[in-house]
Amino acid sequence: MKLKIGGATVNQIPFDWSNNARNIIDAIREARSQGIKILCLPELCITGYGCEDLFLSEWLPERAWDELLHIREFCEDITVSVGLPVRIGNIVYNGACVISNKKIQGITLKQFLARDGVHYEPRWFDPWIAGTSVEIVRGRETIQVGDIIYEAEGIRFGFEICEDGWRNEDRPGHRLFKLGVDLILNPSASHFAMVKSLLREKQVVIDGSLLFECVYVFANLLGNEAGRMIYDGDIIIGQNGQLVAVNDRFSFRAFNVLGTEVDFKDPSQTRIVASSDNKEQNEELAEAISLGLFDYVRKSNANGFVLSLSGGADSSMCAIAVTEMIRRAWKELGGDQFCRIMRIPDCDTWRSAVRLLLSCAYQGTENSSATTFDAAKYLADSIQAEFHHWKIDSEVAAYTSKIEKAIGRKLTWETDDIALQNIQARTRSPIIWMLANVKRAVLITTSNRSEGDLGYATMDGDTSGSFAPIAGLSKPFIIQWLRWAEKALDQPGLSLVNNLQPTAELRPLASQQTDEMDLMPYAILVEIERQAIFHRRSPLQVLGALKTKYDPVALKTYIRKFFRLWSANQWKRERFAPSLHLDDLNVDPRSWCRFPILSSGFLEELDLLDDAG
Repeated sequence: MKLKIGGATVNQIPFDWSNNARNIIDAIREARSQGIKILCLPELCITGYGCEDLFLSEWLPERAWDELLHIREFCEDITVSVGLPVRIGNIVYNGACVISNKKIQGITLKQFLARDGVHYEPRWFDPWIAGTSVEIVRGRETIQVGDIIYEAEGIRFGFEICEDGWRNEDRPGHRLFKLGVDLILNPSASHFAMVKSLLREKQVVIDGSLLFECVYVFANLLGNEAGRMIYDGDIIIGQNGQLVAVNDRFSFRAFNVLGTEVDFKDPSQTRIVASSDNKEQNEELAEAISLGLFDYVRKSNANGFVLSLSGGADSSMCAIAVTEMIRRAWKELGGDQFCRIMRIPDCDTWRSAVRLLLSCAYQGTENSSATTFDAAKYLADSIQAEFHHWKIDSEVAAYTSKIEKAIGRKLTWETDDIALQNIQARTRSPIIWMLANVKRAVLITTSNRSEGDLGYATMDGDTSGSFAPIAGLSKPFIIQWLRWAEKALDQPGLSLVNNLQPTAELRPLASQQTDEMDLMPYAILVEIERQAIFHRRSPLQVLGALKTKYDPVALKTYIRKFFRLWSANQWKRERFAPSLHLDDLNVDPRSWCRFPILSSGFLEELDLLDDAG
């Protein structure tokens, strides 16, 4: 039996009812025009996945139900699953509603809730018990909800909703297989992290379709929905262990539909859809951060971006990311539509749009070098961004003299090193904020994850900004990405940046300050972070995991420094600007990693290192 089935991805905004319904309806219309008979839309697509504590309100699920009734009127001659929150009594569930030819057939409720990493689903939803269902009354309709098997076009199908499909031996597909389903739909809000798509494709779809001897359709959300998470818009179709269709991810369009004709009796006759989706890690990151920036600036109604361009790796990556966003969105959407979305005058080329959307400033002091100025200017000129430069020495001197007068002594590098470094970073903040305010633009914060680990950043200084696109990336990754980008993305303006050693340039030039001298070798920092933060290991366990790779005496020093600075600087991480989640971990306490502001600082745990071999 042959039947055309498919998935749709939509770029939603939390409780933006008109936007969300329009995208869903447009996707349904497109699916119908393609002859798709069964269509899977993403998890919680009516409300958006990122509504946070509003899911606990009474009115949000009620309004979502009203939107569902509106959407179903467009489901003629097609079966569609649409995601929404469902409130039963005082309990809220995460549901996928099946509409067939304008009639609600039932609502499947999610059985397993994601509660690790960036997920907090148990705060808002309750899990449904497998194998059970109840009837609810909505208006004049009685509707079955729970764990349900459906039939449409002669095909029996059921659901695994996002986390359900990651549960291995516990996943609902095992029960669906025993009940003889032909098709499993998986509506998801599966956040982006580098290389995750390959794991999703293999573990959830290919292995699921093989294990359950069925056709499997996965449909993910699309875009930077609520500020921190990026959804790649993955649509994946598998059959009996074979990958049948995969779409190109990270689209700048409001919705995408992917369908194929499936032969449920003879898989060899199923039409395979070719894909050009690129899963190479550096390219994947470029696509993700471009989409994240595109959605952030348009959804915040800002007039582009402002960036303090230091000539270093972090700010340079931010500049290239904005440039790539413009180039990629322009290519997919066309210049007219891009300019309309960004609310800028019509441009002849995407390069001319860069100058309208990205303003950069180099803010030098007597401790800044000619090499970093040259690197910043060369990069800004190469990407055709607006570039300003000025000195802040007079402002630094004014602040310093006031404090010296107040305390009755001169400040010196020997006694006041941190204060003299920080005042330079803080003095840069008001003027770059002023530029952002004048332009009504998003001020980009350039802090990276390695700095976040150890608090190697000045509060109200280099942490100033409203959005931190690279805060989830380690310094070593950023450095290698820039070297890749110079060649792979044809960004010759990075050549000077890529020849510099990372430095804050806050001490006198004669000190030859570098980041690694202030902290530790970045390669070691990343490994300690992996053990301590990702694997949540104690100082002694970190030592045990790494002692065969490094000199144990030096390693103990670095471990002590990491845990001491990590503990002391949680208050900084609490104040960092909203950041994109791009890797399999980040240190943003509002998404991935929570830690107490006040603690013992691992004092007793670090003492155990003294006697360790």
